[in-house]
Amino acid sequence: MGAPHFWEDSEEAQKTFKACKELKSWISPFRDIEQKIKSLFDLYPEAEALGDVTFLQELNQELRSIEKKLIELEARKMLSGKMDGNSCYLSINAGAGGTESCDWVAMLARMYQRWAVKKDWICELIDKVDGDVAGIKSITLKIQGDYAYGYCKSEKGVHRLVRISPFDSNARRHTSFASVDVTPIVDDEIEIDVKMDDIKVDTFRSSGAGGQHVNVTDSAVRMHHIPSGIVVACQSERSQIQNRETCLKLIRSKLYEKEVMERDKELQAMGGEKKEIAWGSQIRSYTFQPYTLVKDTRTKFETSNVQAVMDGDLDDFVNAYLKDFG
Repeated sequence: MGAPHFWEDSEEAQKTFKACKELKSWISPFRDIEQKIKSLFDLYPEAEALGDVTFLQELNQELRSIEKKLIELEARKMLSGKMDGNSCYLSINAGAGGTESCDWVAMLARMYQRWAVKKDWICELIDKVDGDVAGIKSITLKIQGDYAYGYCKSEKGVHRLVRISPFDSNARRHTSFASVDVTPIVDDEIEIDVKMDDIKVDTFRSSGAGGQHVNVTDSAVRMHHIPSGIVVACQSERSQIQNRETCLKLIRSKLYEKEVMERDKELQAMGGEKKEIAWGSQIRSYTFQPYTLVKDTRTKFETSNVQAVMDGDLDDFVNAYLKDFG
């Protein structure tokens, strides 16, 4: 990269720059962990010789922090799929349960948005359909960041909520379901042929904030890819042209994912698979009453700290998934 003619071939330069960034993303955290472990190795004997209990507690806390970073790095090593390093679209749809399920979708959306902040990802609202009474019927988020798809793919499936419903005057327990779908954002270098003749386009007025523009302009776009049955929508941009472009990117991403999944199924049929996860099956249960518990049905990982999970503490669940299925 330091060569004088490096940027003359911009396409090759970008590839090299991307490869360099990828290597640094592994080397930098590893060297940081290595340096901190060496420091602890030198400091522990000193703290023990002085009998400094407070200092030893601080060193133990630092050791736990290092261990957590090492576990995250090991989990990331499992992200070997072609699209794992990409950004992604994450969609949540309400299942059976009416208003209660719509409220559950809103809770999950908040959970993933908070998780994205913790991971230093950029989370952007692409489309949202509000519930009839409260909550959200469906929502699509665009999550941009390193390995966003690799981590988020573990969330794909049905999420089950058990709680005393705030919408039930008799304070009875209700069970609600919401499905999460995750699609990688396809790079421009990957060729996916989408013919406009195969797409039915509808425009409508956005339902979100936007002042007078929302009320007078049919800027929101819904596209139906007829051959595959894929339906996507976008109302996040003020311009209909921008919303069309986002919808086309969504369709390209979903078609690519569909192609990859079909190819994987063929390989599994030929060679068998050690652990099978059926898409759309229940993957996690969140129990608020009569006790608090979040349990992943695939990895059996669980925690009683429901509030922390709903505030975006998902890494332990994701790391457990990657170790078992990554």
